[in-house]
Amino acid sequence: MFYVYTIKDTISIPPSHFGEDLNKAAEVILRKKHERLMEKDIGIVLAVFNVRDISDGIIMPGDPSTHHDVTFDMLAFNLEVGEILMGEVSELVDFGCFVRLGPIDGLVHLSQITNDFITHDRKAGTFVLRNSGRTLKKGDVVYAKVSTISLKSNIKDTKIALTMRPEGLGKYEWAKEPIKTRERGPGRGPGRGGRGGPRGRK
Repeated sequence: MFYVYTIKDTISIPPSHFGEDLNKAAEVILRKKHERLMEKDIGIVLAVFNVRDISDGIIMPGDPSTHHDVTFDMLAFNLEVGEILMGEVSELVDFGCFVRLGPIDGLVHLSQITNDFITHDRKAGTFVLRNSGRTLKKGDVVYAKVSTISLKSNIKDTKIALTMRPEGLGKYEWAKEPIKTRERGPGRGPGRGGRGGPRGRK
């Protein structure tokens, strides 16, 4: 989920930074250039640090800035399809819930929360699972698997789809809770051709 990369880059230091400590000036420029953006094959850049090995500046005709090769470290956040993550439910909406995954939220669509029937108690701010009696609300810690990733150039437009339907996912407490099931009423028991149960197969 979190990775540290060592990067080599070339930066331009404008005259407004002349006279400053070179490492500090380079760090300011690199942070503006990379942090909070989506870098291809790296992910979301969270922090730039340990700026070093800055070369002597080169001046190009018609350009007042000095150009330097530099090495630095980068802390990034990245996801892979199929990866299982732990996160906190940050919001409930009619079509599902959002789960906070470090610097970004992923969406668990209503159909991907559970195999159970779900009702949304808006007043209590809770999803209620009808057959098991389980609940899901903002602040709950859950396990979810990454289904799809739609990467864009910035965090706002990047979309992460999650699922909690596979066995063992969802709220941590669910794995330890006995499942409560409602008793069927008269005439609702399973039987061939009965309305309350599956049809038999030949």
